[in-house]
Amino acid sequence: MHQLPTTAKAVIIGGGIVGCSVAYHLGKLGWIDTVLLERKKLTSGTTFHAAGLVGQLRTSANITQLLGHSVALYRSLQDETGLETGWKMNGGLRLACNAERWTEVKRQATTAHSFGLEMHLLTPKEAQELWPLMTIDDLVGAAYLPTDGQANPSDITQSLAKGARMAGVKIFEDTPVTRVIVEDGRIRGVETPFGTIECEKVVCCAGQWTRTLAATVGVNVPLVSVEHQYMITERIEGVTTTLPTLRDPDRLTYWKEEVGGLVWGGYEPNPKPWATAGIPEGFHFETLTPDWEHYEQFMENAIARVPALATAGVKQLLNGPESFTPDGNFILGEAPELRNFFVGAGFNAFGIASGGGAGMALAEWVAKGEPPFDLWPVDIRRFGNPHRDTDWVRARTLEAYGKHYTIAWPSEEMRSCRPTRRSPLYAHLKTAGASFGEKLGWERPNWFADLAAGETPADRYSYGRPGWFDAVGREHRAAREAAVLIDQTSFAKFRLKGPDAAAALDWICAGNVDRKPGNLTYTQMLNRKGGIECDVTVARLATDEFYIVTGTGFATHDFDWISRNLRGDCTLSDVTSGHAVLSLMGPKARDILARVCPDDLTNAGFPFGTARRISIARCPVLALRVTYVGELGWELHMPVEVAVTVYEALTEAGAEDGLTNAGYRAIETLRLEKGYRAWGSDIGPDHSPVEAGLAWAVKMKSNRPFLGREAVEAQLSGGVKKRLATFTAAPEVVLLGRETIYRDGERVGWLSSGGYGHTIGRAIGMGYVRHPAGVTEEFVLSGRYELEVASERVPAEVTLAPLYDPAAARVKA
Repeated sequence: MHQLPTTAKAVIIGGGIVGCSVAYHLGKLGWIDTVLLERKKLTSGTTFHAAGLVGQLRTSANITQLLGHSVALYRSLQDETGLETGWKMNGGLRLACNAERWTEVKRQATTAHSFGLEMHLLTPKEAQELWPLMTIDDLVGAAYLPTDGQANPSDITQSLAKGARMAGVKIFEDTPVTRVIVEDGRIRGVETPFGTIECEKVVCCAGQWTRTLAATVGVNVPLVSVEHQYMITERIEGVTTTLPTLRDPDRLTYWKEEVGGLVWGGYEPNPKPWATAGIPEGFHFETLTPDWEHYEQFMENAIARVPALATAGVKQLLNGPESFTPDGNFILGEAPELRNFFVGAGFNAFGIASGGGAGMALAEWVAKGEPPFDLWPVDIRRFGNPHRDTDWVRARTLEAYGKHYTIAWPSEEMRSCRPTRRSPLYAHLKTAGASFGEKLGWERPNWFADLAAGETPADRYSYGRPGWFDAVGREHRAAREAAVLIDQTSFAKFRLKGPDAAAALDWICAGNVDRKPGNLTYTQMLNRKGGIECDVTVARLATDEFYIVTGTGFATHDFDWISRNLRGDCTLSDVTSGHAVLSLMGPKARDILARVCPDDLTNAGFPFGTARRISIARCPVLALRVTYVGELGWELHMPVEVAVTVYEALTEAGAEDGLTNAGYRAIETLRLEKGYRAWGSDIGPDHSPVEAGLAWAVKMKSNRPFLGREAVEAQLSGGVKKRLATFTAAPEVVLLGRETIYRDGERVGWLSSGGYGHTIGRAIGMGYVRHPAGVTEEFVLSGRYELEVASERVPAEVTLAPLYDPAAARVKA
């Protein structure tokens, strides 16, 4: 049994559903020199006690596609391997018990339509016909996804393992990995009690053990164990094998049929962490002592929904620990700290639904060096320094768990672990009425309350107009008519320095950054397919030094992308914490800045797209003439110790011109009017500059090579099948993103972002118009458009030009 090979191309650690799925898909890709090692028995970690519900719809099109791959695989796997999987496509119901939840469900149905999923809105009576055991007196409506289903977790996993073996992958049980061997920063192999296997790549799918194991090689995987309970009943009259899965979020519960009875569980607002001092040695095929008292909080609501539960026999209350993450999404990809160390873990109790697709995606990432499509919502590089602290991770994870079935309000902020990272201006902004949001641990001003008028800086969430709508409108108009000051200290900032810095960056950047010192360039960094991996501004400070600025949440991702593609003698360093940033934006920005700055700020002396070292209130500042709001302005980068001095000087100097504080929610409304793209929504690895309308920022005329150039050239000559456009709708329409785009009655895409333009007085959305035969400017502009919003269609207008143009002093509505 333990005649291990001495070498392998890849070693997978962990024999749950995800590890076996990776093994299965690597086998399909021809990577038969792959070994899977399981410390005990297949499924013995957490897979064996999973509930087995398989839902598909997520807020990301690509993650929905990934879960759709799971469904497609599970439908055919039994025929391929001969092993039963317990797969049933019996559909899935989701209930709504109040008006706000019904709005959420209707928007989810629209999201499903956007992503090509069949999802139907039902009356309470229609829902009851599908699930006769439930009461419906409190229901407003329901949604039904006919392609959802359920599976037997252990059977699915064993079938995947057999498929992997059939392809030639070797699987060893009772073979723990005692050490991952790393020498000179490179993976060399893994050690087990039965010998060492030399390998190039390690795929860690060790479930709730992943964080501890990965930490031994310096890799951070932010997950913790949480107790999760569900009840298994005896047979109940009326429960049939065709009963759909049922989610009742207002009552915090989920249900599925099993052997004529019901499996039902829930997500409580007060979850219990497990193994805070470490997972017990030898823990496998084990569950925890049922906590009846803790579970009791579900009983009243559950019996009210399914009265038959009151007299049903109980087989078991199963308490099984699962790994959960701080944002409720699983963790996938190559670790930024260690090349060729891949992670697939933290599945938040939907590992069965994700397992097939996640295994496919991770296998392709391992085999081809890149994922099959953009996986940013689950990419391990979405995390950063705060997530290295286990207490931080646990507190945030417990909050996320408790919100699993609460309404997912637009722009909702988490409350735990705050504040962690604060700008030197935090106290000033708080006193000024800031309502803060959080990103990657940073406190950032979202909007400002008018304290003098009695407003309070507290978010009021809604699927209609949120509580901050008027406050953001004030800040928006101030940016257009006077000037605003925005604390953007949380920007990620990198310094690239060395004799080969210019050549290295010229290869990575699609834009022309190899210009004289003092030039500032907005540029994308592309993958070999032409997809946009990073969207940054680059200031050349010296012949051998560059200053790179990117979004707060992209710090780990962008640093990793740049560093892994560098060539020659140069060093990349993260200087984020050393620099505060104030953005001074608006038509009066120059007048205000001139009162506290002796340097030449004229357009001739300090033109757009340049970087200068200036003095503000006798303090050194690196000023970048750039804008993300569509107005005259500067990003002012300075040592953190002078930030308060500069802020106070600017505030005093701008008082007579109406200078006001503004936050990130105003940035969003302002950038939508100007048509500026946001990475992670409007642009990303699946979108090229040509498709995104950013070909003007690419150095095609230079004939210099850069990563992704061939793909861009092919699109410029051969055309594209999608193109980013801007849409407007009536002011009462609330656009949030993911609304379906219809052109001449045909579904052609969905909105990647949405909001409201306070200058033009219209709802605004951006999204890709798609067509298999190709998309041209004429194609986009010649159609008649509608948007599906909360399952209703509304008329819309389209443009490829900015809605707001301050240079021409005009607006388009």
